[in-house]
Amino acid sequence: MILQNLEGRRIILASKSPRRLELVRGLGLQPEVVVRDIDESWPAALAGPDVAAHVTRKKAEAFLPELGPQDVVITGDTVVLLPTATGYRVLEKPADRAHAIAMLLELQGRTHVVASGVAVTTLRAGIALEVDTCEVTFSPFGEATAAHYVDTCAPFDKAGAYGVQDFMGLAHAVRLNGSFYTVMGLPTHVLYRLLAAVDADLAR
Repeated sequence: MILQNLEGRRIILASKSPRRLELVRGLGLQPEVVVRDIDESWPAALAGPDVAAHVTRKKAEAFLPELGPQDVVITGDTVVLLPTATGYRVLEKPADRAHAIAMLLELQGRTHVVASGVAVTTLRAGIALEVDTCEVTFSPFGEATAAHYVDTCAPFDKAGAYGVQDFMGLAHAVRLNGSFYTVMGLPTHVLYRLLAAVDADLAR
């Protein structure tokens, strides 16, 4: 299905991530990047994939006061979830080099979950939001590899301190149970379905 009814609309991507921009363009769209500074914290009662959903919605809500009838806003958020005895611990973006290395050492040789939320917001339909998850298994790699990766790839803008599309993923992501693009930070199959719903609604 071609998103023909979105032609001429103002497509806004609310993300500074070059990876998300590349993926949205891959769907045949030419978005305008507009980012709003928001508080990306979440209530303590939230856990697991609900965290990604909460932050994704907050990003979408930041555009509601100024949304025009031709605007289509895409927002998203990604968290890495490390299984614990009672559920999951959320790994966000690392604060510094030591934090990034420590995160990677927690992930090595284990399976974790990546949860990526995505929302499409229009004045006509409001916020349509979904979360997709993918299990990722890393092989063991040790502190020297983790430090080298952090120093050469600077993954400070990435949840869990790694990108599946660069060295860490290429060398050590031995198994994925789910969408590769969800781990990249944007579940493109979900985004396309949400955009197709908007496109169909505009055709009515």
